[in-house]
Amino acid sequence: MLTINDQQFQSRLFLGTGKYPNFDVQKEAVDVSETEVLTFSVRRMDIFDPEQPNFLEKIDMDRYQFLPNTAGAKTAEEAVRTAKLADASGLCDMIKVEVIGCDKTLLPDPVETLKATEMLLDEGFTVLPYTSDDVVLAKKLEDLGAHAIMPGASPIGSGQGIINPLNLQFIIEQANVPVIVDAGIGSPKDAAHAMELGADGVLLNTAVSGSDDPVKMAQAMKQAIEAGRLGYEAGRIAKKDYAVASSPKEGISVGK
Repeated sequence: MLTINDQQFQSRLFLGTGKYPNFDVQKEAVDVSETEVLTFSVRRMDIFDPEQPNFLEKIDMDRYQFLPNTAGAKTAEEAVRTAKLADASGLCDMIKVEVIGCDKTLLPDPVETLKATEMLLDEGFTVLPYTSDDVVLAKKLEDLGAHAIMPGASPIGSGQGIINPLNLQFIIEQANVPVIVDAGIGSPKDAAHAMELGADGVLLNTAVSGSDDPVKMAQAMKQAIEAGRLGYEAGRIAKKDYAVASSPKEGISVGK
């Protein structure tokens, strides 16, 4: 069971809602993923105008927890305004803080992310900041009171997978709140890897919506995350330099 603040989730897959070929494919992918948390960019949809098409048309809103993000914000103040807009829509119990500091790499601005996290915590939000794989920054965000930390595996939408597993492992080991690996996941292998490192969950979007078959990929990601978590809980064997026989030597008869 994954617990964030006072909310509990069976699924450890957080799924984005953008870039699908159409709303029907999106809905089917969401259904097979069995996710309980859907993310969306507040600034990319008109959540107040019922005449505007949006992903909510096909979604059973009672089944999901929504995680609006502040994508598009360049400053803490912009992020806070976006979060308040989401809150006014009635869709927001949690907010993903996303403050981009570099348009080319889409890496987050660490100073503005810290500032936005503190401001939104003061406003009473359940705050999940998106950050780089900076170990010190992740700890500072937790010390501020962030309810979960969301370090990127690699640049947003790049599909490169986990490029710095050691830093992610350090973040996970020192965290006392859930760590949700976010951004850069490209394949089920990447998702399983994140979970095997001890992550509490994975947030992804493009890896599913941009695949040749989003529905199949959503199911694959679901199963990979479940397998990775089970593997982490089971505890893998230690790596050794040399071969070790898998059969016991005791009791073997020796011919004369």
